[in-house]
Amino acid sequence: MDFLLGWRVFPLLTLLASFLFFFYMKTSSKPSNSECSLLPHDRFWILSNNIVTPTGVISGAVEVRGGNIISVVNKENQQWKIKSNVVDYGDAVVMPGLIDVHAHIDEPGRTEWEGFSSGTKAAAAGGVTTLIDMPLNSYPSTVSEETLKLKVDAAEDKIYVDVGFWGGLVPDNAFNRSALEGLLKAGVLGLKSFMCPSGINDFPMTNASHIKEGLNVLAKYKRPLLVHAEVELDSESDSEASDGINDVRSYSTYLKTRPPSWEAAAIRELLAVTKDTRTGGPSEGSHVHIVHLSDTRASLDMIKGAKSSGDSLSVETCPHYLAFSSEEIQDGDTRMKCSPPIRDSANRERLWDALTEGHIDMLSSDHSPTVPELKRFDEGDFLKAWGGISSLQYVLPVTWSYGRKYGITLNQLASWWSERPAKLAGQDLKGSIVSGSHADIVVWEPDTEFELDDNHTAYHKNPSISAYMGKRLSGKVLATFVRGNLVYKEGQHAPVACGVPILAK
Repeated sequence: MDFLLGWRVFPLLTLLASFLFFFYMKTSSKPSNSECSLLPHDRFWILSNNIVTPTGVISGAVEVRGGNIISVVNKENQQWKIKSNVVDYGDAVVMPGLIDVHAHIDEPGRTEWEGFSSGTKAAAAGGVTTLIDMPLNSYPSTVSEETLKLKVDAAEDKIYVDVGFWGGLVPDNAFNRSALEGLLKAGVLGLKSFMCPSGINDFPMTNASHIKEGLNVLAKYKRPLLVHAEVELDSESDSEASDGINDVRSYSTYLKTRPPSWEAAAIRELLAVTKDTRTGGPSEGSHVHIVHLSDTRASLDMIKGAKSSGDSLSVETCPHYLAFSSEEIQDGDTRMKCSPPIRDSANRERLWDALTEGHIDMLSSDHSPTVPELKRFDEGDFLKAWGGISSLQYVLPVTWSYGRKYGITLNQLASWWSERPAKLAGQDLKGSIVSGSHADIVVWEPDTEFELDDNHTAYHKNPSISAYMGKRLSGKVLATFVRGNLVYKEGQHAPVACGVPILAK
């Protein structure tokens, strides 16, 4: 009987196995490792004499398997037994991949400015393994479940690095708890708001009341609110702009239209709300992150005070504020226009001090591209030109090149660009070279110099608009691994874009 029963069941098992195989083939859309990676191994070892770990720089090896870091072994360890699938980078630096929490990719709607394919190719070539896309400059802006879906759909099969998404806090959704919760449940990693006009019609500015409502919702989900902290003070900016040089080709004219007092006023207003984020406060669990700080006078002092009082608060600045000063900007060079503006050299020195002393928590690119005609190169009009610095591919060598003067270390670089951004974005498996983390790794040569000229391969959609063109930098990226896939190697990208959209759960 058992024998007969077995023969009756066997055809059913065969049919079931065939169905499962067919189902797997239909639903498994991830390309093979050979298509996703320039390295034909799922398990391998990365060797270097300069591996940046949370406890310091070691000489040793990183074991990678199935997209994750399995072990990190010091060369002096007795477990040093590596026999096959070895990638030896010698003295090159092996560091956690950069996480850029502030990038405008502009797709859908403005792919002529930038798109997911060009933007993430540039990211990979610059050692950025994860970027978080801002909710504006694309069209429509990411302010609802529906517009988030448009973003995610637009990114499908185009991203060479992992990409997460911030949502927008705007007046239309600030007092609509169900709308905000819907956006958060759909997967945005947090919200972003402007305290001044953004320049984008479908992303209007918010006030303290909107921000307070947003924080109350964010507290439940323990996700951050990112804030562009400038408040227009019309009477002051108008009087300063009319006092002195009025040549629209002069950077000083633009600088006077956005004085440091704008940042200070916004931060003062914002800190009245961040008190609610303290332990026991009505918004406990939420967090405020001030983006692209440029003012180091009153603004920085207020931030220090709020942190010491227990406010859940962090702050970033950007490489262009650390690299350039207003005195150096030539007439008509609208590549340098951004908001807040690049300030004077004394301010730049104080920014470096604040960063190295830990008062500024992290760095971001604020990659904000556009098309050349909107930069108005022919006119050189700083008041009419689009504001934004295009920089995504260059942030690692820029930070290193300008930071060496201040004695920055590889571990500081990893903290500013990887560890702390990972924490802000809620990415526990990213940001450090430790066992169990994603194998997101950049390999680069700190002493190799190169010119950003027409012969340098740039992957941004419009490389000519970058403020860094014409600069000589040190810190050449050799290789970038995303979840164990070698997605970039010295001028070559993997055949297929296998980055993963990151959606909060």
